[in-house]
Amino acid sequence: MIIDAHYHLDPRIQPIDNLISKMDRYGIDKTVLITSMCDPFAHPREYMLGLLRFLLLHRPLRGLSKKLLTRFTPQGDICLPSGTLKIYPDPDNAPVARALTEYPDRFLGWIFVNPKGKNDPVKEMERWAEHPGFIGIKAHPFWHRYAPGQLLPVAQKAAEQGMPLLIHPGFGDHGDFLPLADELPELKLILAHAAFPCYKDTWELIRNRPNICVDLSADAYVDETVTRCVVAELGAERCIFGSDGPFGAVDTDGFFDNGFIKRRLEALFRERRAAERIMGGNICEWIS
Repeated sequence: MIIDAHYHLDPRIQPIDNLISKMDRYGIDKTVLITSMCDPFAHPREYMLGLLRFLLLHRPLRGLSKKLLTRFTPQGDICLPSGTLKIYPDPDNAPVARALTEYPDRFLGWIFVNPKGKNDPVKEMERWAEHPGFIGIKAHPFWHRYAPGQLLPVAQKAAEQGMPLLIHPGFGDHGDFLPLADELPELKLILAHAAFPCYKDTWELIRNRPNICVDLSADAYVDETVTRCVVAELGAERCIFGSDGPFGAVDTDGFFDNGFIKRRLEALFRERRAAERIMGGNICEWIS
C-alpha cells in the first residue's frame, strides 16, 4: 500500500480527475487530503529554494531565512518574494469530506483546525471526526501564527481517539511543540516537511520520543540531502511519505508531478523493508 500522506486538495491547481490519473500512473494507492489554506501561488524557482534550504540547514544563517519567511500583513496574509499571499483563517474541510464520500477507495483526509480562527478547533474536529475517511488533525502554527501549545484542547481529543496530529511548525514560539508533547506523551505527533525549519536540531530533540515522527513532503523544503539525513537520524520507521502537492514539481502535462518524491524515495531507499515502512506502512500503523 503506497500512501501519499500530505496533499492539499485544490482543484484550481490540480483538478481531482488529474490527481487520480496521476495516482494511477505513479502507483499511489491512496492520498491523504488537506483542504486548501491559501490562494494558489507560483512555485519558486529552484535556485531560490536551494538557497533557502542552505540557510535553514546552517544554524548561524537560519535567522536570514526567518526574515525572508516570516513577513505577514496585519490581516494575517504572508508576504512572499513573489507577492502577498492570502491565508484563510478558517480552512473549509467540506471539500475534503466530499472527496472522501465520492472516492472512498482513493482518499483519506486530515481535519484542518486553527485555534486563532473563528471556528472552535474541538467543535471542528467533532463535526468531521465521524465522517468516514478522516484519519487525524492538521494544523499550521507557522502560517496561522500561534504556539503549538494552543492546540492542547483538540490534541487531547485526538489522543483520546488515537488520531494523529500533523503540524507544520514555524520559527521560535510558533515551532515550540515540546510543551504539547510533554503534556500529552501519548499523542501521535507528525512534524511536516522533515521538521522544518530547524531540521537537525529538532531531530535531536525527538530522537528518544517514539510518538513523534516526520513526513518527507515538499520539494521546496526537503531535498535528497535532508531526506537521507533525517532517515539516518530517526530511522525509516519514524518517516512518512508525503508530496505536499499540488505545490512543487511540475509534470509534463503542466500539472503537479505526484510521483516526484515517490521516485526520490525509491531511488534513495532500495532496501525493501525501509521503503515499505516509509511509503505506507508507517502511516497505516499510526491510523490503525
